[in-house]
Amino acid sequence: MHKLVKALLFSLIVTLVLVFIANFSIEKNADGKTYDSIENVPTNHVGLVLGTSKYLKAGGVNPYFKFRVAAAVRLYKAGKIAYVLVSGDNGSKYYNEPSEFKKELVKEGVPEDRIILDYAGFRTLDSVVRAKEVFGQERITIISQAFHNERAIYLAEKNGLHAIGYNAKDVGVAAGLKTQVREYFARTKVFIDILFGVKPKFIGKQEAIPDPSNSN
Repeated sequence: MHKLVKALLFSLIVTLVLVFIANFSIEKNADGKTYDSIENVPTNHVGLVLGTSKYLKAGGVNPYFKFRVAAAVRLYKAGKIAYVLVSGDNGSKYYNEPSEFKKELVKEGVPEDRIILDYAGFRTLDSVVRAKEVFGQERITIISQAFHNERAIYLAEKNGLHAIGYNAKDVGVAAGLKTQVREYFARTKVFIDILFGVKPKFIGKQEAIPDPSNSN
């Protein structure tokens, strides 16, 4: 029993150290690469909205969803992006994150032909890699809450995509505590995925995003 307790304690310490290192590394890497001000964020051809469910399990609209829509609309209307690439889970005909985002973006005045849907953004890793490999982007503005942007930027850079983040409004501590705790372990998994060379679930054929400046 004594040996078991020592083994468990050692495992806990190692886990906590790994979580600390992962979080520190991802936050440090994101220094100067995320923006809260619409005036200061650089211009990129495409803004990548990271998907989330529209509704909470307990009912009501998910504030993470609502705030990401608002951030994408602000970027587009300010001329900071020309296209909105919405990447999310489309796991079944009853659950379709990209389509839900598109409906709201169109309601808020983003033209339908400026919204590109990525139905295979099952994870943040998939979303950033597919932005490069499928949608042909070398530089991108990621749109999510700050903590999520930091992780996405790290993953993007490790996969050859230059990324900055525009921070959507965050959710209060009480409402977002579960997500914040989960984020610590998601950041640790980033390093595990990199170590083992984890790839997106699905790549598929290329879908080039047009450049409006080249249109006649």
